[in-house]
Amino acid sequence: MITAIVEFKLPQAISLAQAKETFLSTAPKYRDMPGLIRKYYFLSEDGSKAGGIYLWASREDADRVYTAEWKAFVRGKYGTEPALTFLQCPVVVDNASHEIVAA
Repeated sequence: MITAIVEFKLPQAISLAQAKETFLSTAPKYRDMPGLIRKYYFLSEDGSKAGGIYLWASREDADRVYTAEWKAFVRGKYGTEPALTFLQCPVVVDNASHEIVAA
């Protein structure tokens, strides 16, 4: 499994309510996306940075999404270039399902 952290600085700070509205507008495109296990949207406490934390089945699954077209979508939606960080994720503790998952 791979964790991808996508982060971008917003042109101006937004409220949590604004972020929620925007995030809900994009969330359906990630539902049932091949290889995507989970996505968390986030907003910094001061509202100046936003992004997502993704858990992918594989790096190949992630790479199919983070294309030039996806980066253009992020720039168009949020007005800034996304920064991507990839992390190996060998074990996940999921307290909601009471599972420990190992890759």
